[in-house]
Amino acid sequence: MSSSQFFASSPFSPNSRLKRRSKFTYKHLSTLAHSATNCPLRVIAHIDLDAFYAQCETVRLGIDPTKPLAVQQWQGLIAINYPARAFGLSRHVTISEAKEKCPELICQHVATWKEGDTKWSYSDDSAQAFREIHVRKVSLDPYRIESRKILATIKDCLPKDLQKVEKASIDEVFVDLSAQVHSIMLERYPELQGPPPYDDPTECLPRPPTTALDWAADALVDVDSTQSEEDDPDWDDIAILIASEIVRDVRAKIKEMLHYTCSAGISRNKMLAKLGSGHKKPNSQTVIRNRAVQHFLSSFKFTKIRNLGGKLGDQVVAAFNTDTVSDLLPVPVEQLKRQLGDDTGSWLYSVLRGEDQSEVNPRTAIKSMLSAKSFRPSINSFEVACKWLRIFVADIFSRLVEEGVLENKRRPKTINLHHRQGAQTRSKQAPIPMGRIITEDALFDLAKNLLAQVVVDGRAWPCANLSLSVGGFEDGVTGNKGIGGFLVRREEAKALNAAPVLQGWSKAKSRSKRSDTAPPSKRRKKDGSEIANFFGAGSRETSLQEEADLGRNGFVDDDTTALEYDSDDMKPHRDYDEDDNAIEEPFEELYSDPGERGLASTPHPPLSQPASPLPGPQAVQSDIETHLCTRCSKSIPVEKQSEHEDFHFAQDLQNQHSSQPDPPPRPIPPAAKPSQAQAKPRGRGRPPLNASGQGGVEKGQRKLAFG
Repeated sequence: MSSSQFFASSPFSPNSRLKRRSKFTYKHLSTLAHSATNCPLRVIAHIDLDAFYAQCETVRLGIDPTKPLAVQQWQGLIAINYPARAFGLSRHVTISEAKEKCPELICQHVATWKEGDTKWSYSDDSAQAFREIHVRKVSLDPYRIESRKILATIKDCLPKDLQKVEKASIDEVFVDLSAQVHSIMLERYPELQGPPPYDDPTECLPRPPTTALDWAADALVDVDSTQSEEDDPDWDDIAILIASEIVRDVRAKIKEMLHYTCSAGISRNKMLAKLGSGHKKPNSQTVIRNRAVQHFLSSFKFTKIRNLGGKLGDQVVAAFNTDTVSDLLPVPVEQLKRQLGDDTGSWLYSVLRGEDQSEVNPRTAIKSMLSAKSFRPSINSFEVACKWLRIFVADIFSRLVEEGVLENKRRPKTINLHHRQGAQTRSKQAPIPMGRIITEDALFDLAKNLLAQVVVDGRAWPCANLSLSVGGFEDGVTGNKGIGGFLVRREEAKALNAAPVLQGWSKAKSRSKRSDTAPPSKRRKKDGSEIANFFGAGSRETSLQEEADLGRNGFVDDDTTALEYDSDDMKPHRDYDEDDNAIEEPFEELYSDPGERGLASTPHPPLSQPASPLPGPQAVQSDIETHLCTRCSKSIPVEKQSEHEDFHFAQDLQNQHSSQPDPPPRPIPPAAKPSQAQAKPRGRGRPPLNASGQGGVEKGQRKLAFG
């Protein structure tokens, strides 16, 4: 009876429930920490400013954000805020039409450069700005400045060591939150911190301990038809929830610090995040979970997807007679490849299913700067064009200053001028000198020279469009010193030279005196033995003998009694002891008479006489184990014994070779026949021709029989 009760309460009974596992593995969790593009837990956010140009003017002017406002450029509108859009305004309407639809509309003209100015400014009268269109140029610098402030605020809200932020445009930012989400997941769910079971990274993770997630005020896309909201969330839902909290805090910080509102999209890749940020605007964020991707894309026109809005999108529409994602989903990949090519077809097949592995590139450095102007009416003189070049240069230089060109942080390498006359466009380019600081006047001189080259080529007027750009940016070198920083003054040089002299003097006093013998008047000539110079033992033996004869004074001349100097620092050569350690001699020992530069006043004993014992070499070798050679009766260090024996053996071979009689002279072959003289020359390495004109062998060679 007890036994049946035991089995009834067993965990394997039908009433018990096994512990469920996640569909994601420990390997997926690890790749999330490294922001891998193929990680199914990856989280990307796209932050988009709401009607950015209009917001910049609203914040600058201190206007109530609920009032309708539009940014004007000449007689057109380039930005309209959302209160004005409620009246049906768009960028395609004229100023007069916009005023009719929205009488309360505030129209603010963009900042402009005026001919002769060195700084952009705002015009109080938009009509006056339009009347001066021929002497004014649009400036977007105020919006670039605010964009940099927003980007800096976003980066300040994220951990320095985990953030990956890509500035997509002046008002768009991609953020890869994978690494930060991974760190937060480990803090909130300690069960993820341990190693995988059996140390197998392919083991599945445990299921999240929660069954309900709080998405706050996020716009949550409905799940696919095959999914249900009653299904328990998995770790991909947890990851996107944490990312949603991070982005919500970033948006609140931008609003608090800079008074700008922005929308955001959060999903598993850049494409979906970009579509999500524009799904619910303004001032909201859309979350696209993995289980909701197909439902989200099915209602879209694929022409709204990045890279499908131009010619490629038109090609797809013409090929399949549709522009919606849902109509293209049933099309097999083979058919897409046949219509669009293998690469494009495979890419489109993946994009329609929400797959995108493009990486968030945290580049912030710009590659080029452009300033341009279209002239209506056209300009017709070099002087007027130079006035516009002055404006272009001032525009570009102000942006270069913000990039750090004055501190040599980043600087361009080339300057380019584009000139359009009718349908013909000409371009001129010149390098920017790298050895000097970039100034506004230097850029203007380069630009004026390029324009002069266009004029010399002919047909420069009338000019309909002129533009100036700089490019090829590279990081500048900081902390450079001039050549004077590597040189020292006369007094400093004397002090530096005195230091090694005093050091050498102290070392010399600690060794035995070796100045009793004067330097020789001439060095002993070599005996001409080739084998003695080839072997190290013989060379070392000779050097030891010469050191004893010369008293280690460093004189190395062969024919004249003079001191040899290094070509670099003009200092005497240093000698070496038995262990190849440099011996630093004081100048007082090297120069017995400063007036004669160390020339000997007393001759040295001839080399044929036995040299007197010197304390120097003996003191150096006193603690070295030596071997007495039985052939030359010289003491040789033990480690040099084998090398010394090889020297004697080679010397015997040389003597034996020299004792053999010289071979008789070779007979002179007869003159070659005319036919032989015109024969084909022999190739490199071939034996010379013999008397019969055939290839022969030289003395000492034999022909090998190849059978």
